[in-house]
Amino acid sequence: MKAAIYGLGRFGSFWAECLYKAGCEVIAYSRSEHELPEGVERATEEEVLNAPLLFFCVAISSFEGVLKRVGSGIGHDTVVMDTCSVKILPSRWMKDNIPSDRTIIATHPMFGPDSGRNGVKGLPIVMCPVSPPGEKYGRVKELFLSMGLDVLEMSAEEHDEEAAYSQGVTHFVGRTLSQMGMKPTPIATQGYRNLMTIVEQTCNDPLQLFYDLQRYNPYAKEMRLSLQVAIEKVLNALRREEG
Repeated sequence: MKAAIYGLGRFGSFWAECLYKAGCEVIAYSRSEHELPEGVERATEEEVLNAPLLFFCVAISSFEGVLKRVGSGIGHDTVVMDTCSVKILPSRWMKDNIPSDRTIIATHPMFGPDSGRNGVKGLPIVMCPVSPPGEKYGRVKELFLSMGLDVLEMSAEEHDEEAAYSQGVTHFVGRTLSQMGMKPTPIATQGYRNLMTIVEQTCNDPLQLFYDLQRYNPYAKEMRLSLQVAIEKVLNALRREEG
């Protein structure tokens, strides 16, 4: 199966390599110069837009603009997928900018280069059908299953609500702890080491991803308010104990 990657940033390069290891013929296009992952061939923009499987691996904040520019040029038989960490808005953008007779699937691999460094088997990937699921949707699902991924099918709304309180809060806490200047220490407990792992994984991702997670997930503001209320409750309990 031939798969194309549009965008060779940190995640795009990682995902291209995953697909290659799964037995796909992988081509990639990027407007910036990036080193090609193992087994991946550089291609023109037109070539990736006409590949059987097309994965957009671009920042959430730039995705709509990319689609407005290239959406009409996507091949008739191409299955179009995003890999954004939010799903409601990217689903809408794809539906608005890609011809309606194309197969469109909103996907979110719930992992990245850090969490998937030892392989992606057993890790979750979300599939949200934008166009009615059919034979092509089934082939993509089979590809993911053949990679050992745990395929979770849900609506874009269900995804974003859950992701705000899982991925969103994780990135928020990781960035906050980083601002505190937390560093490894020889007397660290296992819990502290777990927190440092969160800091490392979230801060290895581009800062733009953190901003995009908070800005483009409609449930993120609610998550932040809930977190703020919870912190205030804990602080108030401590104040009462201190007298």
